[in-house]
Amino acid sequence: MILSGVHLAQRRLFPSLSRRRQPFATATRMVSTTSNNKEKKEKVIVISGPTGAGKSRLALELAKRLNGEIINADSVQVYRGLDIGSAKPPLSDRKEVPHHLVDILDPFEDYSVGQFFEDARQATRDVLDGGHVPIVTGGTGLYLRWFVYGKPDVPKASTEIAAKVHAEIADFERDGEWDAAVEMVVKAGDPKARSLPVNNWYRLRRSLEIIKSTGSPPSAFHIPYDSFKQKFDSSGTNDSHNLNPSRVVPEQVTAKELDYEFICFFLSSPRLDLYRLIDLRCEEMLTVGTDGILSEARWLLDLGLSPNSNSATRAIGYRHAMEYLVRCREQRGESSTREFHAFLSEFQKASRNFAKRQLTWFRNEEIYHWLNASRPLEEVLNFICDAYHAKTGTLSVPQSLQMKKDISNRHEVSKLKAYRPKNRHFIYHEDYSDILDWIRQTQASSNGLASI
Repeated sequence: MILSGVHLAQRRLFPSLSRRRQPFATATRMVSTTSNNKEKKEKVIVISGPTGAGKSRLALELAKRLNGEIINADSVQVYRGLDIGSAKPPLSDRKEVPHHLVDILDPFEDYSVGQFFEDARQATRDVLDGGHVPIVTGGTGLYLRWFVYGKPDVPKASTEIAAKVHAEIADFERDGEWDAAVEMVVKAGDPKARSLPVNNWYRLRRSLEIIKSTGSPPSAFHIPYDSFKQKFDSSGTNDSHNLNPSRVVPEQVTAKELDYEFICFFLSSPRLDLYRLIDLRCEEMLTVGTDGILSEARWLLDLGLSPNSNSATRAIGYRHAMEYLVRCREQRGESSTREFHAFLSEFQKASRNFAKRQLTWFRNEEIYHWLNASRPLEEVLNFICDAYHAKTGTLSVPQSLQMKKDISNRHEVSKLKAYRPKNRHFIYHEDYSDILDWIRQTQASSNGLASI
């Protein structure tokens, strides 16, 4: 169950939320409704944004208005038991509006972007066939890129090849010899294996499977997004100096060859506001004792998982919490205030850096319209509903909702460089006592080395 404090932190991004139902189309919404004779495509809404931006809240309210269903595009929310650290929608929300691809895997299972593509596309088809509106929501950039533009046409490995590759890499994985395994795959024909995230054994195995199946590395195969990117570049729309979030994206570039009419939005806030919210959310994930991210990290360790060993344990927050608890176990459940503060600071920093990477990724995704999350939720909802009901044409974000894609003045840059977290919950020594007592009570008898 998600933290009430975290949920409240997300709601603060939207100053007000009226329950009134307003007309979908108004004269002030700046959504073109120019009709054309092109073949009508089914519509799919995509909502993304950096961590902590309020995507889940927006998607839930939008689904209520549009008779929609939510398809998760967050790589951590697919895992059962990883609720707090992934800011998973609470069960009450999932009962009110159907959510797909949430709690579909156990933490020791890996999940790939290719698997997501297949699952999300099938869920989209099911939602549309049921007469509802698909609302794809999450911040995992590669998931959404493949979902919209398609996945590379890489053949699936045969059962025999998959088994052989698994056997070749199993010993390396068991012994934790990541570098040696990477060099083996490099010698097999994939020099880019060196750039894989450490301990991403699934992707390393997949690379070797592709080489053994086709004789070529994964990079040799065409990626559909690249074709669309080239069209953006050649049309002159991809100007790194033009960061206007409301500028028109030529329909002939984006929609003509896509199989659905994707209506894509990127929800964000001014960078300093976003960072403050992220820091607060990290604190709130740690202030609920047995219901917090430390409890979930303890559970992962007790399952026999190591930090940074697979998809679930590499996730922001979980890796840091697991590493911290391993140190506490090695110290027989003891932790100083300074050690806990160092863990919290690293957790906050990693979360801010992740948000920064998300902003960078989606800045180059031309199909997204950037919206300001600090605006009233009612205003954002009305605009998206109007966009959905509008006939095919030009979508322009009104100035009141526009969110800049980049920092444009020196003052903002200077303030960001000088930014330091100011904790609201963990300030004085006594603020740490409950957490440190919990660690002492639960981790003293745990053999950290045996657990991993």
